Order: sequence, then C-alpha cells, then structure tokens
Amino acid sequence: MLVVAALVVLLFGTKKLRTLGGDLGAAIKGFKKAMNDDDAAAKKGADVDLQAEKLSHKE
Repeated sequence: MLVVAALVVLLFGTKKLRTLGGDLGAAIKGFKKAMNDDDAAAKKGADVDLQAEKLSHKE
C-alpha cells in the first residue's frame, strides 16, 4: 500500500495531489448539498400534497 502511495506521489507530485484532493472535496460537498436540497424540496412538495388531500376529503 505504501509502495502504491509513493508511486502516486512520484508520478503526480504533492502540489497536484493537494489540488486534486481539494477539488474532489468540493465536488463531494456540492453533491451532498444538492442531494439535501432535493430531499427538502421533495418533502415540502409531499407536505403540500398531503394538505391538499386533507382539504379535499373533508366530509
């Protein structure tokens, strides 16, 4: 495992790996934020549908 890590560092250099790590972290953070925003919108839409259903089924 250490041999593979050493080869990667030798091939790409530490600066490029640091940049790659930062870019990957930002991409993952953006993906998680988009997923949470999508879940919140779906939940809000479900709440609106539930309220409309309650209003339409009153007897």
